[in-house]
Amino acid sequence: MTKPGRQLEFRSDTFTLPTPSMMAAIARAELGDDVYGEDPTVRRLEELAAETLGKEAACLVPSGTMANLTAILSHCPRGAKILVGDESDIYVYEAGGASVCGGVVYEPVPTQPDGRLLVEDLARALPPDPDDPQFAPAHLICLESPHNRCGGLVLPLDYLQETWNFARTADLAVHLDGARLFNAAVALGVPAAEIARHADSVQFCLSKGLSGPVGSVVAGEGIFIERVRRWRKLLGGGMRQAGIIAAAGIVALEEMVDRLADDHSQAQRLARGLALLPGLLLDPATVQTNVVLFRVTDDRFTWRTFLQATRAAGLRLSELGRGRIRAVTHSGVGPADIDEALAIVDEVLRRGPLEGI
Repeated sequence: MTKPGRQLEFRSDTFTLPTPSMMAAIARAELGDDVYGEDPTVRRLEELAAETLGKEAACLVPSGTMANLTAILSHCPRGAKILVGDESDIYVYEAGGASVCGGVVYEPVPTQPDGRLLVEDLARALPPDPDDPQFAPAHLICLESPHNRCGGLVLPLDYLQETWNFARTADLAVHLDGARLFNAAVALGVPAAEIARHADSVQFCLSKGLSGPVGSVVAGEGIFIERVRRWRKLLGGGMRQAGIIAAAGIVALEEMVDRLADDHSQAQRLARGLALLPGLLLDPATVQTNVVLFRVTDDRFTWRTFLQATRAAGLRLSELGRGRIRAVTHSGVGPADIDEALAIVDEVLRRGPLEGI
């Protein structure tokens, strides 16, 4: 068990803390007013991000939710329809922002277990007659890789190419929610630009596995990013001396990408250990990045009582829909933490739920 008061944090990689080199970069960051486009550190981050993703331009925004929202609103006029996975973060977790703020209609498409939206399902979601005024015109396909609710699975490059080809034929744009884009790149063994080239726009988070304290980046064509900046301002995301965020983001891109392979290795080791424990159900072979999903099959527990018991023992996990438990590895989790987490889960399963729960 953990020491009294100590908690092992496996709920999300959003709990990462900035590294010492990030804190040093923040302290010495050259600052200006970013709303005027005059923060030199923000400009350096945006140029670095655009170059890294092979896009013309990029824009720093406060969050991944705002990154996806500004991208969708920049692609779509009011009354347009977007094709989005029914298990995607955009559809499930982002508060219907495109409909609320931009009058954009979500068309949920079945999500396959590996995160793909089948091209035939995308085709069926298109209006039967694009000229009929009773149908909302489709403008955009939204993909997600790695796919959070599918356990961090990565969309294959040949699938991205297939969807890109379909989008071109159907006169649709493609937006990639790449909150953990660099995890996908490391898992595939390719540069992030090789993934991003299959989308008109892409967003990634600085504040997950890359360990930045806050912020996400949207990248795409220059004229598209100008629209993103306008929507960022409208949504309240215009920041002033945002170089203190961007400085950490530069360090994230320069120093924290390659180490994501360690998170993947830790997640695989955690999954193999959990799979050996009676009362849990998971397949370690499905773990591709830093997300491990499993179910508790011990009928003494509900998912709630299981999480209560592990938390009381010093391990924080989360539920990710339909009773699935999620554990996420990150820079704050070391090999000893994996061993300790496995020991806690083993002890919880042996002991049973907390009394009175």
